[in-house]
Amino acid sequence: MRVSHTMEPVLRAIALEKTYAPLNQSSAGLSLLRNLSLTVAAGEMVAVVGESGAGKSSLLHLLAALDRPTAGEVWCGAVNVTKLNAKQSAEFRNREIGYVWQFHYLLPEFTALENIAMPLMVRGVTHKEALAAAAVWLDRVGLNGRGHHRSGELSGGEQQRVSLARALVTEPKLLLADEPTGDLDTATAAGVFDLIQRLHREKSLASVLVTHNLEFASRCDRVLSLREGRLSPF
Repeated sequence: MRVSHTMEPVLRAIALEKTYAPLNQSSAGLSLLRNLSLTVAAGEMVAVVGESGAGKSSLLHLLAALDRPTAGEVWCGAVNVTKLNAKQSAEFRNREIGYVWQFHYLLPEFTALENIAMPLMVRGVTHKEALAAAAVWLDRVGLNGRGHHRSGELSGGEQQRVSLARALVTEPKLLLADEPTGDLDTATAAGVFDLIQRLHREKSLASVLVTHNLEFASRCDRVLSLREGRLSPF
């Protein structure tokens, strides 16, 4: 069932443009996003679909302040993300955004528990408090008892669950997920998506999910297609 979201949006992207400069004088620049706008409210999960190379990952990078638009603005609440410098952007991501990648990017020398705790320790939370919070999230993603295993000792689905816990341990308002089930088999992918959706609802997150899986996309509140640089209802 679709839910009506009338609250002030958590995320607003306004007239975004992203053009990459040409590699050399004989080639043309690449224009990926053109006058793209998007709003996402608390508790709303939006799926973005589109062909490979359409700019879906580039869009998420702009929303997360990992890259800057050629034109336009991104707002998260009252913060104009596009005006932040590099240090402010890093602090903003740590405070407001949970990001889940297609590949988990866990640090192999650390345990699952330590990987989850890392964003809190970066913030300045004590080692003891960070590990305690990480243990709570390890349980929430169904991996209680696996905390002392390193990433290489975990299955692909378990690694992605740790990645999700790491993204949410800081209690962000906004969850961005870039093909979070793309490297998993069908059954494992379904379990990870179910978990993402459950935690999204429990935390009333504003979530943007990039996926090629149309079944998963159809379970979101809205499905948008990125085509020729713009978003439109799928």
